[in-house]
Amino acid sequence: MSIKYVHSFEESFNAEKIRDLGSVNFKELGLSDDLIDSISYMGFEKATPIQEQAIPKILDGKDLIACAQTGTGKTAAFILPIINKLAAKETKGISTVVICPTRELAIQIDQQINGFTYFTSISSIAIYGGGDGDSWDEQKKALTSGVDIVVATPGKFIAHLNMGYMDLTTIEHVILDEADRMLDIGFHDDILRIFSYFPKDRQTLMFSATMPRKIRDLAQEILKEPDEISIAISKPAEGVMQLIYLCYDPLKTKMIKRLIDGKDSLKTIIIFSSTKREVSQIVRDLRNKNYLVEGISSDLDQSEREAVLIRFRSKQCRVLVATDVMSRGIDIKDINLVINYNVPNDAEDYVHRIGRTARADTTGIAVTLVNEEEMYKFLRIERLIEKEILKSPIPADIGESPKWNPSASQKKSGGNFRGKGKGPRRKLR
Repeated sequence: MSIKYVHSFEESFNAEKIRDLGSVNFKELGLSDDLIDSISYMGFEKATPIQEQAIPKILDGKDLIACAQTGTGKTAAFILPIINKLAAKETKGISTVVICPTRELAIQIDQQINGFTYFTSISSIAIYGGGDGDSWDEQKKALTSGVDIVVATPGKFIAHLNMGYMDLTTIEHVILDEADRMLDIGFHDDILRIFSYFPKDRQTLMFSATMPRKIRDLAQEILKEPDEISIAISKPAEGVMQLIYLCYDPLKTKMIKRLIDGKDSLKTIIIFSSTKREVSQIVRDLRNKNYLVEGISSDLDQSEREAVLIRFRSKQCRVLVATDVMSRGIDIKDINLVINYNVPNDAEDYVHRIGRTARADTTGIAVTLVNEEEMYKFLRIERLIEKEILKSPIPADIGESPKWNPSASQKKSGGNFRGKGKGPRRKLR
């Protein structure tokens, strides 16, 4: 593989043309006029490919297993047809349960539901851990009074199940979102336990960013003759322009500063790092340079994490530094730039990291800083996404760059990298 060098961030930005994503209008998918009005009010007109394919199948009542990467509009793909069904009839009790792996994703899905149901009487609640006694009482009240849609993490949902006060006989629809992530975290048994409480006569939808064998095995256990949709497995969204800068670790913070300095159009920036320790160090280094920057990782409790995300969404801070644990749980519109401080150990995590920008039909930039030991990791990523990414040395005034030599880095690492199921798994941080 030959190296393609470019000489500045501005040149890099213009080196690739970003193709617009377009698809059918929502009006063509069989949704009600009232829901179309809500969608238009939220600024959406065109359906993404996963929405175009999934919505008609879900409206027809079919079980579905769907694979599409982060940022392609999966939440709207499953929630719009469910809302369309609920709005067309009188409901009593809990009708729909959405199970997802993290509290951040639960909050995100519930917020989208609130937006789409603003002009209806459909109710929803997010159920997740980390709250106090008041939040438990609020959740219990909603669950016993018959909220229409429940969005929950597995552990917290089971905690309420154990109390015995939920009536699940009215359940008509169950959705597993980020199913692959839930199995990675270890929720397989919890999922089966939860499903044992649901009525047999239900519609079940499974959405996943990847489709390994374990997902197909789970689908056989909980779905009935499902239709299957697969959209660009393990491929970044088309709107993401990807760039590599070859950079030794001690110079990475200086390179981040160069990427950000003077780029006033880059108003929202996420930096991903593989460890909590690095997150703290990056935040300290950038704060020393007077950046409005905050870090977010599992070290923070739920209220602190929510407060950080609120400040980032409201543009009170420009730069958010996060671990991979957060890569699927951050839903913030108009993220202009994603920076990978290092190459993730898992090729799929790369796709999810850069999926934070170029959400749905927008565009964005993803820059990865690659040291001499990470080159083979990135070569494996390029093979997975079937695309060679532009590579550049860092500016000479910052320092020297390593030469692109993935074969040498493979020997140093011993091939210790997880991609396409090969190599030892990393530990979750």
